[in-house]
Amino acid sequence: MIKKILIANRGEIAVRIVRACQEAGIESVAIYTDADRHALHVKKASEAYNIGTDPVAGYLNAHRIVNLAVATGCDALHPGYGFLSENPELARICERRGIKFIGPNADVIRNMGNKIEARRCMQEAGVPVVPGSDANLTSIAEAVALAGNIGYPVMLKATSGGGGRGIRRCDSEPELRRNYDRVLSEATKAFGSAEIFLEKCIDRPRHIEVQILADEKGNVVHLFERDCSIQRRHQKLIEIAPSPQLTEAQRSEIGDYAIKAAKAAGYQNAGTVEFLMNKDDKFYFMEMNTRLQVEHTVTETITGIDIVREQFRIADGQPLSFRQEQVQRRGFAMQFRINAEDPKNDFLPSFGKITRYFAPGGPGVRTDAGIYTGYTIPPYYDSMCAKITVWALQWEELLNRASRGLLDTGVYGVRTTIPYYLEVLKVPEFRAGEFDTGFVESHPELVNYKTSRPARELAAVVAASLAAHAGY
Repeated sequence: MIKKILIANRGEIAVRIVRACQEAGIESVAIYTDADRHALHVKKASEAYNIGTDPVAGYLNAHRIVNLAVATGCDALHPGYGFLSENPELARICERRGIKFIGPNADVIRNMGNKIEARRCMQEAGVPVVPGSDANLTSIAEAVALAGNIGYPVMLKATSGGGGRGIRRCDSEPELRRNYDRVLSEATKAFGSAEIFLEKCIDRPRHIEVQILADEKGNVVHLFERDCSIQRRHQKLIEIAPSPQLTEAQRSEIGDYAIKAAKAAGYQNAGTVEFLMNKDDKFYFMEMNTRLQVEHTVTETITGIDIVREQFRIADGQPLSFRQEQVQRRGFAMQFRINAEDPKNDFLPSFGKITRYFAPGGPGVRTDAGIYTGYTIPPYYDSMCAKITVWALQWEELLNRASRGLLDTGVYGVRTTIPYYLEVLKVPEFRAGEFDTGFVESHPELVNYKTSRPARELAAVVAASLAAHAGY
């Protein structure tokens, strides 16, 4: 049995993994840089170790992190998401050093991280893919010829890309010619590879993904789908499970595709198969994320399955604790990424000190956060500081509870996306469950919200609360 896990990450996901360790009776080891010395995951873990002064480089040094895991007596490592979570080298180093990597093996990470290889694998398995390149592009002339055959608009993408980076839409040949070198440059800078490919652009699709779990015994299950269509610049903002836009037949179809994809990839542990659904309700494979995702909480909420605990079991060589027919869903769940950003100022990051923080509560509300009153959000990392996940039995009830949960949340000292989400919840088509990936761009007016209280009044409320807490 796994006894001790090093968490190769930070922030709310590190706190989430620490909690799973505590419930499983497993010791946890946190890592941190100087910029993160006061972070919540450092306070929560069984042990914590400084990995350097550079705020980012320490989290990216695979050899140093695994050396620390060995030195502290860990028998497993959880990569979380971001940083090294989809770097096959970390998985290889863990294997060489006798540390269980809580994720798929290095070959699967490499193959699914290469979009061309992933497309080829899915085609062989009978999973539909978006029309496009069968190999990496070798020249602008080849790109122009292919785009002419499949028709505009098209997407230029980094072959090793992810997280919405290294992607450019091209609506015409001149745009394709202008963007070709840009995407090559972005791919090289962001992913260390000058390989790009081309796909047909599915205009304003719905973004639907399926959570899967696979063990070493050959058991593969899906935990239903999530709708991630509410996004900005390819970055997800709101996730919903199950999708209010699918019929039961479509739900069964996409679940079957996800199982096929996982088996074709030889997948083990937790992963997500992502699809685009066009206006004709046809699914196309987009990519496979070989890690735990930010939005796993909505799936946990509707199924009652602790995905992180199942990750531990799988890494330990144990079978899944349930079969596909035992996976049941109940109600709807919605997750909001609470980002320290100013929606009124083009979502500019708003780093700084949290002068006061109140987490929401009440029936059907879950909070995953990496912040607390007095914590200073450093400017070196992703702007997401918390996640609020809301559950209700019926869709209309979920919408109302989501508004209540957001209004119940207090984050003072920095700007957040909370007021923006409250505006989203008012939009008729969102409330009707009819939206696509173009929702945010087609509703620019949502950033014109008015602050519910004047800044002076809020400051007075915070000051009074602080004084009362101090016993004045």
